[in-house]
Amino acid sequence: MNRTMTMFAAPNWFRRTATTEGRLPTGRLIAFASLMLPVTAAQMPIAVYVPALYAQHFAFPLAILGAIFLGERIWGTFTDPLIGMLSDRTKSRFGRRKAWIVAGAIVYALATVFLFFPGLTFIPVTPIYLGVVLFAFYLAWSMIQIPYLAWSGEVSGEYHERTRIAMYQGVAAALSLLLVLMLPTIIDQIAPKNAVLKLAAMGGVILVSLPVTLLLTLRAFDEPARLAEAKPHLSLRASLRVVVRESALLRVLFSDLAVSMGQGIRATLFIFFVTIYMGLPKWGSGLFLLQFLFGIIAAPIWAAVARRFGKHRTAVAGELTQVVINLGLLLVVPGQLPLLLGLTVAQGLAQGSGNLMLRSMVADVADRQKLETGEDHTALFFSVFSISMKAGMAIAVGIALPLVAWFGFNPAAKINTPAALHGLALVFALGPAIAHLISAALVYGFPIDEARHAEIRKALAARIKNT
Repeated sequence: MNRTMTMFAAPNWFRRTATTEGRLPTGRLIAFASLMLPVTAAQMPIAVYVPALYAQHFAFPLAILGAIFLGERIWGTFTDPLIGMLSDRTKSRFGRRKAWIVAGAIVYALATVFLFFPGLTFIPVTPIYLGVVLFAFYLAWSMIQIPYLAWSGEVSGEYHERTRIAMYQGVAAALSLLLVLMLPTIIDQIAPKNAVLKLAAMGGVILVSLPVTLLLTLRAFDEPARLAEAKPHLSLRASLRVVVRESALLRVLFSDLAVSMGQGIRATLFIFFVTIYMGLPKWGSGLFLLQFLFGIIAAPIWAAVARRFGKHRTAVAGELTQVVINLGLLLVVPGQLPLLLGLTVAQGLAQGSGNLMLRSMVADVADRQKLETGEDHTALFFSVFSISMKAGMAIAVGIALPLVAWFGFNPAAKINTPAALHGLALVFALGPAIAHLISAALVYGFPIDEARHAEIRKALAARIKNT
């Protein structure tokens, strides 16, 4: 290539394929990760604002709301593995992952309108309305997320590049959560206690960002070639049997379940701990935002650590760090901010370590399974991983709230007894500490390290070359 042509060649960060060193172009990787913005933007509103709005504005009984959200969890237990299995089997000229993502995005956008703008749909807002819309919303969310995460594990087969992909996705997700956490704070200055406006603003983030990020993601990378199928497709029961028998995958899944439980307990009790136990009501939302800000900064740091020491060792180190941080909460004194502030910053820097590494490790396990059986179960494995994340958060709420109530804590009471406040502090500190310790124990000595994964990818490449 002459000098003139070189000057006008696409820069490395914009190329569609990996460089000769196997490193993905940064610009393409940012575009690919951008889909996490609309996918993640719904998590906080649905957990915090949707139940409150439908209970207060539409007078839904809490028991009915609880039943609807519980039904969604059960619904996801069946649909997520099915979507993963069907995505692995899909054949289309658009690709097996992209076809599902586009179809899911269409349903996702429609369900967002009905869920976040209930007064504009001209349909009576009843419990049946919410149940149907919420089920459709989560179905669409799974149709996007599960094939997308599976595709993330296929964009690069290089051990550390998968961590880098997860890092960019983690940063995009954290930025999304930061945005939707800031919106209610801003709206409170304009229209205090206007839950309808808050929900509409967060729904607007999804609707505006979805078409842009969808286009960026679809154009970022081509889907890789798939292995020739040596065996007929397995039934759903047989596919789930594969999951149960894959010990390495189960270790990752239960480790992620523990991580999600620890994070869920902390999130559920965070405002109660800061505002009631610590007696710092003005700092509740601010500290929560601060934790997310440092979580964004931390992702590249943990990716660099993983490149030096390996994924599972980094995951263990990150989880043990969180154990120490959460135990440190036992030392904070009500009314005194400095130690709590320091521990919150430390928590933000540590919180993404487990999520980042474990997501990347799922793809490595799928590679080993592909080599041993000749079958591709990448999306199936990520679908079960998705269930572990959802289940962890649900279990956290189911454990944390009844437990602090058993200690006598009542958030609506004007004054809680010292024993009740002490019980709140114990659950807030020890619950996550125990969960993160379990997570570290599960991935300690994980069998697929960088050297072993290199052998697996070399064998897979030889198989593709010979087919």
